[in-house]
Amino acid sequence: MLQGKVALVTGSGIGIGRGIALQLAADGADIVINYRSSASQALETAEQIRSMGRRVLAIQADVSKVSEIRRMTEEIRAHFGGVDILINNSAVDPMDDFFEVTEETWDRVIDTNLKGTFFCIQACAADMVKKGQGKIINISSVHGVQTMPRYGAYAASKGGMNALTRQLALDLAQYNIQVNAIAPGATEVDKFSAINPNHSVEAIGAQIPLGRIGYPEDVAKVVAFYASSGSDFVTGQVVTVDGGSSTRFFLK
Repeated sequence: MLQGKVALVTGSGIGIGRGIALQLAADGADIVINYRSSASQALETAEQIRSMGRRVLAIQADVSKVSEIRRMTEEIRAHFGGVDILINNSAVDPMDDFFEVTEETWDRVIDTNLKGTFFCIQACAADMVKKGQGKIINISSVHGVQTMPRYGAYAASKGGMNALTRQLALDLAQYNIQVNAIAPGATEVDKFSAINPNHSVEAIGAQIPLGRIGYPEDVAKVVAFYASSGSDFVTGQVVTVDGGSSTRFFLK
């Protein structure tokens, strides 16, 4: 389905990004794994993709820095000739009480989640314009629309990502580039158990209408649709992948 395509997935050494990279590789794409600090996990993911018969390149780059984004995309061009599919997945999501949010924290969240998304798109869209087509998928969050206490900077960054998705869908439509976003709800990734030893998949799942927590594969399957030719007439959309949680006024 994606044979001959090159997909860059930012923040793809672990978690949702890793699930997306594996799914796109299974669908035939060659993969660029981007990571900031999880080198060993990124290389493990790269080996798994290579064992699937796909070409893969792992690049360390901090997407909060435009200079590193440009270095990364130049390396991709040298290796693969450019990017066909971009998934903006890199994110940081600290939880801080309102009066404890520092300028440093605010800048780190906005620079990674929002500025990084914009400048990754700007860098990769140049390749897509030359090819006459492209797919851009931004990994947003339910926090961009419905949030909870202590997520001020993160919610702002994801709300901005949703607006950016709509704006760039308009700006890039003339080049046959589709820009969409996916907003996951509660999704099980390794970091939650590391942060909270009392983390309970069952307890969270009991609060979700479909009766379970989400997994990276749930998000990855929707990404695969947006990356495919099946979405050629879909752009500027934000789809929620949360098991129905956002249909409720509140969780029990």
